[in-house]
Amino acid sequence: MSSKSKKAECIKVVVRCRPLNQKEISGNHESIVKMDIKVGQVEIRNPKSTTEPARQFTFDSIYDWNSTQSDIFVETFQGLLDSVLSGFNGTIFAYGQTGTGKTFTMEGKRSDAELRGAIPRSFEHIYKHIARTTDQQYLVRASYLEIYQEQIRDLLSKDQNKRLELRERPDTGVYVKDLLSFVTKSVKEIEHVMNVGNQNRSVGSTNMNEHSSRSHAIFVITVECSEDGVDGKNHIRVGKLNLVDLAGSERQAKSGASGERLKEATKINLSLSALGNVISALVGGTSHIPYRDSKLTRLLEDSLGGNAKTVMVANIGPASYNFDETLTTLRYANRAKNIQNKPKINEDPKDALLREFQEEIAKYVSNVT
Repeated sequence: MSSKSKKAECIKVVVRCRPLNQKEISGNHESIVKMDIKVGQVEIRNPKSTTEPARQFTFDSIYDWNSTQSDIFVETFQGLLDSVLSGFNGTIFAYGQTGTGKTFTMEGKRSDAELRGAIPRSFEHIYKHIARTTDQQYLVRASYLEIYQEQIRDLLSKDQNKRLELRERPDTGVYVKDLLSFVTKSVKEIEHVMNVGNQNRSVGSTNMNEHSSRSHAIFVITVECSEDGVDGKNHIRVGKLNLVDLAGSERQAKSGASGERLKEATKINLSLSALGNVISALVGGTSHIPYRDSKLTRLLEDSLGGNAKTVMVANIGPASYNFDETLTTLRYANRAKNIQNKPKINEDPKDALLREFQEEIAKYVSNVT
């Protein structure tokens, strides 16, 4: 079920910089990042050179160490959620080096109302909207998966040893075969689904981050809306929201990864490299986009150059010893902001045609008057 493609729009890219942490302060590392929030500009200088000019990058929005979880949600994520409730596909994903605050941005601290991240705030926003609506009926479903060492696992399955496969359909694109989906009727129910999944997620300790995410996790919320149209018939539209917490990129020398941790890091870096190659290909205008090089890029195909509305949060740290990694993240994000998607409402083709006629009539009437 899909309507005619609308005009292209670039994916929205924002940068968030955390404060220096205690370990960095104790190690006498200085901050090498400056942020001009009013103009959306990030400046980074090389701590090893006094002559090299600082590098500057401009983004849709930037958030410094004084920003709140509420700031980034209201300004950057809320509009995308409203689009999902209107029947669009949407994706929010956090990218960055290990230990830069991706999971904090996406999940935050659930027990503290002010520190709750994008995911729990999304839950609240969706169900508040549904509670206020009187002439529409909604059905909300939730799924949760992780990509660990290039294997897809359903975090909600009782059998955590089962590996799932990717399939593709002409109408809906890439999907995960046999991925479980649970109907949820409240914030409490959908939070329970996520908590169950989080208990099964792969995390581990490295020198860079005591609770490092060792997998990419995608929490999928599907919102079906049913309402009666002007023709007296029932119309359905379906919005899908992907909430993506990527595993962090890392250098073995810094993370101290060895054995299983090193094997994990290698797979993480390979899939993030594949993501970078897809972004470069999309921006470079090449005919072949290497989505099939990793499970992650295949699942994000709709979000990168496809029909979804996408927000990418690039998380960085300000410390001098992370200059190379921070610069790499900023360059990555700078390329990504040039990716164009063509978002469209997921609805019955007949409904889409009716919508187009109504828009044309409204345009004609406004021109006449």
